[in-house]
Amino acid sequence: MEAKALNIILVENDDVDVMGVQRALRGITAAFSLWIVHDGVEALAMLGGNQVPAKRRLVLLDLLMPRMNGIELLRQMRADPALKSMPVVVLTSSTDERDKAEAYRLNVAGYLLKPVDSAPFAEVMDALIRYWSLTEML
Repeated sequence: MEAKALNIILVENDDVDVMGVQRALRGITAAFSLWIVHDGVEALAMLGGNQVPAKRRLVLLDLLMPRMNGIELLRQMRADPALKSMPVVVLTSSTDERDKAEAYRLNVAGYLLKPVDSAPFAEVMDALIRYWSLTEML
């Protein structure tokens, strides 16, 4: 099965967490491009524009952000016909069961807690990107 390049949109307001994701992605052999935005407002603007190719998009979404948090962004995306089926994986430090339940109600593809240790996190990111690079997407 041939892997296909992904267009990953990381929605994360914490620069340390952004660097952690970038560090985890460095060793990944699957082809991808990474775009970074810092909140839901920026994410909606990017997803609605033409900065990121329209095909093979995957959103990695933090929930705890200013201006527009991750749940609010998910609600906006699921209400937009052009964005409603886009795969979103929550990557957050929120252990609130209500956040998890609402994220799954809004059809996220997964809910991952940010690990503290970078080695297991790199393995998680590698598995995640390999999976989505093999998955047939709309």
